[in-house]
Amino acid sequence: MAKAGCLRCSEHQGMLMKKVCLVCLGNICRSPTAEAVFRALVAKRADAHDWVIDSCGTGDWHIGKGPDPRAIRALTSRGYQTDHRARQLAESDYTQFEWLLGMDASNLAHMRQRAPQDSTAQLALLADYDPEGATEVGDPYYGGEEGFYEVLALIERCCAQFLEREYPE
Repeated sequence: MAKAGCLRCSEHQGMLMKKVCLVCLGNICRSPTAEAVFRALVAKRADAHDWVIDSCGTGDWHIGKGPDPRAIRALTSRGYQTDHRARQLAESDYTQFEWLLGMDASNLAHMRQRAPQDSTAQLALLADYDPEGATEVGDPYYGGEEGFYEVLALIERCCAQFLEREYPE
């Protein structure tokens, strides 16, 4: 059986998968947190095997690195797991994913700027789905540890609402 979330394995070629990629700046704080939360929520669904979930960053300076230790601590405190390694947004992401969900307005602007002509992905902000009305998922990187827990709570709300609105069971 293929690894859950695999994009390129032969088992998933040609299948109608639901494909979501979460995007932030460096892919070590917000987007890997959102990826872990999204994976956990989808794992509880009857259609869990129909999903491809990934994350990436618009920048290239953290490629290959794991998530920020503060993000990992926040995730594990709530029972989430991640083995993510940072990668940069690629041109192929615009056709391989149905959704590219940015964390803030700068990420979204960068995603739109880089979008190739043949892009089929829907570009949006994850915070567009916050039932409490946040406008973006702020970057906790330069703040203290508490910011990672606040970001996690926001991401949990947004991911749950995204699934409820866009892919109801």
